[in-house]
Amino acid sequence: MFCEISPCTKIPAQNPEIKGIILSGSPWSVHAPGAPMPDLSNWYGQIPILGVCYGAQMMSVLFGGKVERSEKREYGNAKLVLKSNSLLFEGVSSSETVWMSHGDHIESLPEGFTLIAGTESVAIAAFENASKQMYALQFHPEVTHSIPGKQILSNFILNICKINPDWTPAHFIDSTVADLKEKLRGRKVICGLSGGVDSTVAATLIHKAIGSDLYCIFVDNGLLRKDEFGQVLEQYKHLGLNIIPVNASDRFLTELKDVTDPEEKRKIIGKVFIDVFQDEANKINGVDFLAQGTIYPDVIESVSVNGPSATIKSHHNVGGLPDTMHLQVVEPLRMLFKDEVRRVGTELGISNLLTGRHPFPGPGLAIRIIGSLDSAKLNVLRDADEIFIEGLKEFSLYNSVWQAFVVLLPVSSVGVMGDERTYENVVALRAVTSVDGMTADWAKLPHDFLGEISSRIINRVKGVNRVVYDISSKPPATIEWE
Repeated sequence: MFCEISPCTKIPAQNPEIKGIILSGSPWSVHAPGAPMPDLSNWYGQIPILGVCYGAQMMSVLFGGKVERSEKREYGNAKLVLKSNSLLFEGVSSSETVWMSHGDHIESLPEGFTLIAGTESVAIAAFENASKQMYALQFHPEVTHSIPGKQILSNFILNICKINPDWTPAHFIDSTVADLKEKLRGRKVICGLSGGVDSTVAATLIHKAIGSDLYCIFVDNGLLRKDEFGQVLEQYKHLGLNIIPVNASDRFLTELKDVTDPEEKRKIIGKVFIDVFQDEANKINGVDFLAQGTIYPDVIESVSVNGPSATIKSHHNVGGLPDTMHLQVVEPLRMLFKDEVRRVGTELGISNLLTGRHPFPGPGLAIRIIGSLDSAKLNVLRDADEIFIEGLKEFSLYNSVWQAFVVLLPVSSVGVMGDERTYENVVALRAVTSVDGMTADWAKLPHDFLGEISSRIINRVKGVNRVVYDISSKPPATIEWE
């Protein structure tokens, strides 16, 4: 089984290998000028089609239903109540929690379609025309916070589309290594390691394909967590990778001086990374490729590569290379989500110390300091972040959250320490639960734990007198603050 995202502006030609189509969500309203309306006339009634959120609204409008603007947007959990039997909801209980994210709602159904589920605030949450193999969901089944979502998608793929689920990490490794051998045979590759699971797994796959022709560059950009550079180098010793450590801290921090805009920070960091890689590549004769640990969420959230999607953030991994850098890019994980990368890493025998690490953004701590940054701010953030992460491990909470970190805010607050008035920094703790990072909910960490961590940070980190906890979900917020 293989699933690929195709742009709505490029409808695939009829092909017997295509067994089903899913129409995704979108930031658009179906009534907005220029809203995407892909022509699927050759597919309707031929193979199963599932519309999700915007896809459901588009399906409704195209076949004569009515979609209206909601008085208020609906984001977050909702209780789904089944209204009639449907193959799509086989094995799903009559009342389940699902995840909503929409500004329009379906007011009336097209002729021939049947209501199959609703919620307290959304009368039409799911509908179908089974005879035409058309199904629609107002909520998002693909996110982990839609409790029956996996079952619903499984029903659509296995029972309705009749597709065999034959993807395994072992199969991915075998096919990817074979492809890499074919593409990279006799070529030299440099790989930018970050210490995270993505770049580590990418490097290990390429190493299996070309061995010593892979040169791994691990850059200290001055934006890593406390003592991270040395710790990660020690962990990499066990993988047998050819690693070149590079200390470029001053270079990055100089370029970032006085920069406050988060997108500008990302672009500067991306450019300096490329410059560093180019400098190192010039020291190695015959380098042809730059390998990166880009994964699918990076692609989806970075640029509108698959139609008129909204650009959420730029990212140095997927920003492309300048013409002056005569290297081709190889990204063996580009089509995988984070949970799949972890499974592949485990199959490769990589230690859980690396595969189990929380995600860490390419721009590092630069986007966890809101506004401009300098060495003093970085040190405050590193100390606070270390206390939070080590506390999660101490209280056996680290593995129960997807990602956790501290953000240094650009505000000061009044406090009292001893008999003195203080006016110092505020930091925010962020911890979320997720599977793929595309959506996330804030982690319900114990109050006693949060109180303990707050006390430790304020007592141990000079310059901080207030700690707050971020309870925003994604969407509407993102996991990172910048």
